[in-house]
Amino acid sequence: MDRVKGAVFSSLGDLVPGSVVLDLFAGSGAMGIEALSRGASAAVLVDSNERCVRCIHENLRMAGVSASVQTMDAYRFLDLHAHPESFDIIFADPPYSKKPEDVKHAEALAASLKLAAALKPGGLFVLEKQAAGTLDESVFEVLKSKRYGGSEILYLAKK
Repeated sequence: MDRVKGAVFSSLGDLVPGSVVLDLFAGSGAMGIEALSRGASAAVLVDSNERCVRCIHENLRMAGVSASVQTMDAYRFLDLHAHPESFDIIFADPPYSKKPEDVKHAEALAASLKLAAALKPGGLFVLEKQAAGTLDESVFEVLKSKRYGGSEILYLAKK
């Protein structure tokens, strides 16, 4: 995880300082907290799991940074709270589909018009997904991809 996080932020470089960041499926809050520690001006961290949210609050406290933490489903957040052109960078590390009936979060996020609308012009959507498979590129275009074992990091821009 640390190697991937380091590589992502190395790729983002000068985009982070002063940016407004959204971290969907935030888990421990690592991506949003790292963005704040690298100079992001604000971050919103979203996770529906209460245990993850407690971990995010503890990690924010330990890092000495503050962020808005939302305890809700990522899609609900996008529907209700993601205003147009609100974020410079959006991170998402959704759970992988393990069974055919599981929600295919990476595909749903890559096709989300709400998510695309929430990005500022020139904004970047950084999506971690299973390395297998491709995404529909009707809403976002893949600018770059990098594989790490069974995971793939996609850097996407809205069309």
